[in-house]
Amino acid sequence: MDMFIKSLVGLAVIKQRQGLLLALAIATVACSPENDQASKNGVSAVIVANPAADLVLRGGIVASMDANVVGATAVATNGHLISAVGSDEQISGWIGPDTQVIELDGRILIPGLIEGHGHLMSFGRAQQIIDLSDIRSWDQAVSRVASAVDRAQPGQWIFGRGWHQEKWRRIPNDAVDGVPLNRSLNQISPNNPVLLGHASGHAAFANDAALTAAGITHETSDPNGGTIVRDAEGRATGLLRETAQRLVAKVGEAYQARRPESQKRAELRERVLLAGEQALAHGITSFHDAGTGFDIIDLFKEMETAGELPVRLNVMVRGESNAELAAKLAAYRMVAEDNDFLTVRSIKKQVDGALGAHGAWLLAPYADLPSTAGLVLEPIEEIKETAKLALQHGYQLNTHAIGDRANREVLSLYEQAFATVEVEGDALRWRIEHAQHVDPADVGRFAELGVIAAFQGIHSASDGPWIPLRLGERRSEQTSYPWRDLIDSGAVLVNGTDVPVEPIDPLASLYATVSRMTSQGKPFVPEQALTRVEALASYTINGAYAAFEEDVKGSVTPGKWADLVVLSNDFFAVETADIARLQIEMTILAGQIRYAREPSTQSN
Repeated sequence: MDMFIKSLVGLAVIKQRQGLLLALAIATVACSPENDQASKNGVSAVIVANPAADLVLRGGIVASMDANVVGATAVATNGHLISAVGSDEQISGWIGPDTQVIELDGRILIPGLIEGHGHLMSFGRAQQIIDLSDIRSWDQAVSRVASAVDRAQPGQWIFGRGWHQEKWRRIPNDAVDGVPLNRSLNQISPNNPVLLGHASGHAAFANDAALTAAGITHETSDPNGGTIVRDAEGRATGLLRETAQRLVAKVGEAYQARRPESQKRAELRERVLLAGEQALAHGITSFHDAGTGFDIIDLFKEMETAGELPVRLNVMVRGESNAELAAKLAAYRMVAEDNDFLTVRSIKKQVDGALGAHGAWLLAPYADLPSTAGLVLEPIEEIKETAKLALQHGYQLNTHAIGDRANREVLSLYEQAFATVEVEGDALRWRIEHAQHVDPADVGRFAELGVIAAFQGIHSASDGPWIPLRLGERRSEQTSYPWRDLIDSGAVLVNGTDVPVEPIDPLASLYATVSRMTSQGKPFVPEQALTRVEALASYTINGAYAAFEEDVKGSVTPGKWADLVVLSNDFFAVETADIARLQIEMTILAGQIRYAREPSTQSN
């Protein structure tokens, strides 16, 4: 490699179908001063009447994700917009007496990262309740609940979230379906109902006080799309799969609802702010919220009007009946306007559950639980009706599908919907959320139909060690997280973390995306990994495309919103294992520094 070229990234093919951009990734070449002329020739810069910038970042590597902006080392912004991108020399003309100048010192500047699939309010709530995401044994969960019981009033509900039995070092001998009985919870909390959400959100664990409050007895039937797990004597163990957890959750919610309105409102607002603070600290400037009801959207609207939303939100409407959707979709549709912090133009549906909880809908039974092939959480006919409403009101339809049967069913449903209105799927940009296990026969259908695959790279790291237990080795290799096959077929991939299912750490997700390394340090179907260019595109320009916002965000392009992130080192040059160790140095949102890890790097 030429000594003057600091980093070279292969130019990804820009593919177009029916005149619509389906994939964007960019070659980034950062040149030394000796090669500055070559750099200038490849750089796009904009000159306006008033060249004094509010903010200039210079002396770095600009990974623009824009094929027309290559080799840049500096950026100038005015207000919430990017004014110019070019070499240090070109951008020097933008520096005035009041311009704030950030010396990048060779670090890399990338577009603001876009969380392609997360749950904002659940993320905020996870910071208000017992955090079980880092426990490595059931005893640790019981200990944390015991501490909460000591502080609680008699009868007060206790909530927690984040446990995952596959991450524990050991499982109690009397476990049922790999999850303990609730006896120890009953002993330490006989008078306080306890409900502990699984990390996936697709199961929960309750003590007897909570089960009793919900009226669950030996005779209680399993709800549609859910399972009340029982031991050999028919006693509920405390484990509630999928929709069964709602039986208890709604009682806990009713208890919470008895509090003063001012307290409830303050708690909801705090959730938004807590989630946003963590998002910014991890380089996330835009967040696809998957999704929430009209009542919470009303809260978001109020906070946006007051200038209080901490990040840009693209919200999917979820949890509303088709009758409610028909009545309210038109009034709630919001597309991106200038410097917008809230858009609502998609609907979230959920056809199946999670693989870990045996809820993913499969084409064949589970290898470790042959009595089931998963659960259908929302009937296909109901989703078909939602699809009609989405087409009628100009909304995307974004459907959760994890199992290979679920993905096939949703693709067929979309295909029928597109044919009904004689519209190409590319124009509608409908999505499948997760797309974790896809039969090889269905992989090419994503690109053929113009359906976006919204995946979470970090899930492969967390789930890889135990997926073969659920599916067997052969099915795991054939169907699990087929990112390489999807992108090679021409599909658009959008990355995220599914926070709070996983930590909101895009660098960990990017590392998993390009390495396919599991949390146990072993590769999981490594041939399905993406290149670094493809991976970064999945967190930037592809995320913008998936929200119909590629004209205003997703790349470091003059005229787009000034949402930018500085990384501690060159994402494209460090060793693969070091990607997860990169640090978010600075997050800039709408031209304002909203997070800085090292304030000392700033100068005027």
